[in-house]
Amino acid sequence: MNVMTGAKINLGVEATSVRLNAKAADAASIEPVIERRALSRQPDEVVVAIEAAGVNPSDVKAATGLMPYAVFPRTPGRDFAGRVVDGPRQWIGKSVFGTSGDLGIRRDGTHASHLVVEAAALVEKPDGISMDEAAGIGVPFLTAIEGFRRSGMPKPGEHVLVMGVNGKVGQAAVQLASWRGARVIGVVRKDEGYDGHANAPIEIVNSAATDVAERVRELTGGKGADIVFNTVGDPYFDDAHHSLAKRGRQILIAAVHKIVQFSILEFYRGRHTYVGIDTLAFSSVESADVLRSVLAGFAGGFLRPFPIADRSIYSLADAKAAYAAVIGSSRDRIVLRPGA
Repeated sequence: MNVMTGAKINLGVEATSVRLNAKAADAASIEPVIERRALSRQPDEVVVAIEAAGVNPSDVKAATGLMPYAVFPRTPGRDFAGRVVDGPRQWIGKSVFGTSGDLGIRRDGTHASHLVVEAAALVEKPDGISMDEAAGIGVPFLTAIEGFRRSGMPKPGEHVLVMGVNGKVGQAAVQLASWRGARVIGVVRKDEGYDGHANAPIEIVNSAATDVAERVRELTGGKGADIVFNTVGDPYFDDAHHSLAKRGRQILIAAVHKIVQFSILEFYRGRHTYVGIDTLAFSSVESADVLRSVLAGFAGGFLRPFPIADRSIYSLADAKAAYAAVIGSSRDRIVLRPGA
């Protein structure tokens, strides 16, 4: 039975949670432990029984101190999918998913059996998408959607160049741009095709064998790309800059090195726009608002969640292995399944 204590409701429920008790020196040194913690919630919050939780590179980076505002101890995890088991009556029993920039970083997150979160942070899961798949939507699609919202959504006939096209944000960007009718060009670093879903054929440019900017000019009739979604950062910065059309926009979400050189003269004469995206600044509620804006795409099959391979599903007890996989060479979307 729920018991009111001040403004909080004590639930008489314990969550099994992954806990990071201190900052690790590096990814290999992360030592998650499993703890049980009593739950309470505010009247405007819900309790979600987690069925699957995505694992993102940012979860691992925060564990090693790369996000100085990350708190310890805490339960990591930004993405989730599950069923509401406590909260406002209209939510009870609903299948939901969501993501956040503060969950798992500034407060306890999703790598647990249960999550306490604002009701306004819930997104109803579309039919036909599994819990594992829903848990993998969050951060990659949130990043891609916000990038295009800030730069201007792709329009039919525009050219969108996606650098790092086979990464999860890259694939989400391809789905969104091709759904909107844009012509998509993807950049890879070796001889490979595109791994993900697209709503129209896309051109692939191998940056190891081809001058990217020159090839983009050929594919766009000499104009260049209207939007460059640079998911990698500085390694592709020069190619991206020289691939932009007049009044082109470059979206940046990552960096290997902090400093780049570029021509200010070319920048202003090209009337270019650079857009920086950091979804770690988003609250759970803000993140839900962004994801809801494209639910019609998932419902209509224009947007598809990433497939989740059996080898990429880990139990909470195997969280260390999951974190190693996501920061390593795996291209799979990694999820934790508390019931596994």
